[in-house]
Amino acid sequence: MNPTELTVSLEAALAARINLFDARHTAALRLFNGFAEGCLTLVVDLYARTLVLHDYGATPADNDNGAAELITTALRFYQERLPWLQAALLKQRNATEVAARNGVLLMGETTDRKISENGVWYATELALNRDAGFYLDTRNLRAWAKGNLRGQTVLNAFAYTGSLGIAALAGGAARVVQLDLNRNFLNVAKTSCTLNGFPIDRRDYLSADFWPAVSRLNYDGARFDCVLLDPPFFAATAKGVVDVEHNFARLINKVRPLINGGGSLVAINNGLYVSGADYLATLEGLCADGYLTIEELIAVPPDCTGLPNATTDTTTDTTKAQRLTDPAPFNHATKIAVLRVRRKATSS
Repeated sequence: MNPTELTVSLEAALAARINLFDARHTAALRLFNGFAEGCLTLVVDLYARTLVLHDYGATPADNDNGAAELITTALRFYQERLPWLQAALLKQRNATEVAARNGVLLMGETTDRKISENGVWYATELALNRDAGFYLDTRNLRAWAKGNLRGQTVLNAFAYTGSLGIAALAGGAARVVQLDLNRNFLNVAKTSCTLNGFPIDRRDYLSADFWPAVSRLNYDGARFDCVLLDPPFFAATAKGVVDVEHNFARLINKVRPLINGGGSLVAINNGLYVSGADYLATLEGLCADGYLTIEELIAVPPDCTGLPNATTDTTTDTTKAQRLTDPAPFNHATKIAVLRVRRKATSS
């Protein structure tokens, strides 16, 4: 894709999302999903007044083929169309240097530290990790958590920066336990609590490995009305391996004993190479004994899925797109299912 073609695609994508902007410029949304909208090396997100450009072609060979020129074109385009922008961060996803992967400022002095969504404030640390630290594709799940978990106890496993748990608290959850291996990510969740005036109980922030932590919770008799299970694609520690392509059922079975009868288990599989049909088959297999029921599939919002019938990038290696599997019946590679839990009756 050349700069002129990219500008046309960016213009169409921006026009389709114009109703998602807010007057205060505090919203977060995906401005351009290049994988679906014509440029396989570029995704552009907006966090309040900060533009985040994800360059998936950040290798010397790609830059020789004009990837850097496309980044310059995109930045100039948004500076002209969104003159209120205050910062722009470039994340070179395939760079060898950690700093380049986490983000380098192209414009401005600092990135925004908070965004608002559905009446809730979320802290952001956009250069803390390779991604932006706040997942736009789970926006509808945050709305579900805010609207359905009032008065309930919640475990947010693989909490990351805690946005799902913060949404549950905003909806009146009685208690939310945020579990993640990385304390720095959990500190972002605490900042989100502060932004919303929620009390912080340090006991509800567990910086621990998922496998022994869940075992300990079960041993201690902890029970929750809802478990939010949003694991990374792959992670390995001395205590166990997380692999959403090959052992997702094991993750679900690990947390099932923690869930009260009638409670819910939200299972998110973000594996690009896990088809929707295969994931659904995994869930249906787990439901075969009658103690789990698929209650709802939650869609990813359209700004993240991208515009239909977008212009195809004929100059980029389209085999990258062809290798991605069909997410149907889900609408995106981030496949979200709400399961209802029934517990076996126990004798007195």
